[in-house]
Amino acid sequence: MSNHHTYKKIEMVGSSKTSIEEAIQNALAECNKTVKNMDWFEVIETRGHIVDGAVGHFQVTLKIGFRIGES
Repeated sequence: MSNHHTYKKIEMVGSSKTSIEEAIQNALAECNKTVKNMDWFEVIETRGHIVDGAVGHFQVTLKIGFRIGES
């Protein structure tokens, strides 16, 4: 194992009819299916869809950082 870490960040958008937190969890769960070594996330944007004057669903844009290989 090396004495340093190298990371990459990708951007994902999660959505939920229930909450911002669930939108985050949905994005992370979907990303976890194919991306290994995820270490952190940053919420960079929060928005929602309005239906009849109320929240229809929440959307959260995340940057997810993951470690490259065995670094």
